[in-house]
Amino acid sequence: MDVPESGAAGTGAPNLAEGFPDATPQRWRELVAGVLRKSGVPEEKLADAPESALATHTYDGFDIEPLYTSEPPAADPGFPGLPPFTRGYRPGGSGPDGWDIRARHTDADPAVLRRRLHADLMNGVGSLWIAVGGAGLPPPALGEALADVHLDLAPVVLEPGADHADAAAALLGAHADAGVPDGRIVSHLGIDPLTVAARAGERPDVMDPARLAAELSRERPGLGLFVADGTLVHNAGGSDAQELGFAIAAGTAYLRALHAAGLDVAEAASRIGFRLAANADQFSVIAKLRAVRGMWNQVLAASGVPAGRRSMSLHAATSEAMMARRDAHVNMLRTTVACFAAGVGGADAVTVAPFDSAVGLPDDFARRIARNTQSLLIEESHLARVIDPAGGSFYVEALTGDLYRTGWGFFQELEAAGGAAEAVADGSLRERVDQVWERRRRDLAHRRSPLTGVSEYPDPAEKRLVREPDPAAVAGTWFPVRRYAADFEALRDRGDAQEARTGTRPTAFLATLGPVAAHTARASFTANLLAAGGVGVHEPGPLADADAAAGAFAASGCRVAVICSSDRVYGEQAEAVARALKGAGARRVLLAGPPRDAYREAGVDAFAHRGCDAVALLTDLVDVLATEPPVPPAKAQGAHA
Repeated sequence: MDVPESGAAGTGAPNLAEGFPDATPQRWRELVAGVLRKSGVPEEKLADAPESALATHTYDGFDIEPLYTSEPPAADPGFPGLPPFTRGYRPGGSGPDGWDIRARHTDADPAVLRRRLHADLMNGVGSLWIAVGGAGLPPPALGEALADVHLDLAPVVLEPGADHADAAAALLGAHADAGVPDGRIVSHLGIDPLTVAARAGERPDVMDPARLAAELSRERPGLGLFVADGTLVHNAGGSDAQELGFAIAAGTAYLRALHAAGLDVAEAASRIGFRLAANADQFSVIAKLRAVRGMWNQVLAASGVPAGRRSMSLHAATSEAMMARRDAHVNMLRTTVACFAAGVGGADAVTVAPFDSAVGLPDDFARRIARNTQSLLIEESHLARVIDPAGGSFYVEALTGDLYRTGWGFFQELEAAGGAAEAVADGSLRERVDQVWERRRRDLAHRRSPLTGVSEYPDPAEKRLVREPDPAAVAGTWFPVRRYAADFEALRDRGDAQEARTGTRPTAFLATLGPVAAHTARASFTANLLAAGGVGVHEPGPLADADAAAGAFAASGCRVAVICSSDRVYGEQAEAVARALKGAGARRVLLAGPPRDAYREAGVDAFAHRGCDAVALLTDLVDVLATEPPVPPAKAQGAHA
């Protein structure tokens, strides 16, 4: 039966497109060029492909375009359950039960840990990720902490650091004490010598752990051995492709070592788990998780592993780098987006960090929110009921392909240089990650990569969270965790320290010129910027002229002034007001707006909305405000007079 098109004779439905020109790529480009032309984009950039002006350049060297279509077609992602496994390993997907909810624990007190493990398992958690050894739980105390855990049902994944031998013995001993036969063990030893060596700045030893792991694997077919952990690179500030490339290189190194220790290649591959970070950039996370399965499939195919045994155990953990200590409750939003992306990307297990984890040991409420975030997405949002829900999206498929190619390229670089262990030992991995981190840090400092509640919309009156120190927190190591918010938070800490010491917060004078309509936008922007660095504002209200500004400034006792108004008012008054403020005792005078020669001549530092290095600017201001305490208003007024 032929169905007439909308608007065809006899249907009675109107043709809504009638009278409008056809929508074509060329017509769209013309419209884009028109908008960009009004925005001041140079004409030479609008000639052939005006949309390129809207592209976003990534840290991995490729662009994210403003529009994706079916042309050129993306690579065929295949079907779920079939190579290259971009869309997952099971034809039916993960099923309505979704992924494994995995909770991380770093408590060193076995009694506290025992209580928290029990609470997790009674409230939706399916597996446990426990830091054992080092500053974490002592290995001999693991059995006590696991006393209430049904170890044949709830897998335990260790994070043993350098103490992998003692931690493994303690875990297997706990299973034996619980009466779990070797053949029913489903836990994971979490051995990861590459991460341990990278954080310590040492040369990794992969073979000795591999021999131990191979020995322990006998008669224990469900025991996981090694973890190829890409979060090492992500949390140090690396790019998505670097994280992918290193994770695959680490997995390859462990595959070779286990095979050399006596395991069949396919058997060895099944004992290696992978861990990647999930942050609030949801599309990149989805594409990254889809790409890594295809990359591992290529490695195993080249190793002669049959297609039916090329699956990957993929664990996604929410990013430590994205977590903020300031306005920490916003972390709940970040981790929710990250968890959503991990689920859509097809992670087998997901760990959501409690929102206060950057502050210290999470409390019970934060752990509950972290658990329920996942339960809500699985059980109420039904996120797992659709197989590869992002599959077929022009953008997601293109991004998956781009990350696959760049990640594979980085993996090949590591392999050509001697493999993951050599890249860790000679410092080349750290060097490459540092290069990306410096670029990322500049973007954060310039607020091109905004951080809600930190660099944007901070809460100056925030009541800070207080938590016990986390014994397993990674700090001051060779391969550190670099939190994106750290530079801004350090400035806020200085402001808090000064207020605690002197009773006065670092404060800048806001010289708002002209009518309210002229200065509101820039005054709001400036107050937000200063608050991001822990600097308060003294705003006396609209100022009519230079004399009014100088008098109000002298009465304020401040040492830094920021002029805020419109370009028109700046042209009429900015230079005179700046000189008056200098005469009234201002150590620094700034202007919210684009720099001009006349301002420089008057001793004014101008800063644009997105053009300034906010961290450098705020550091300079805090230095001035911290070393030059405010002059009492009466004395300042007398000096001005």
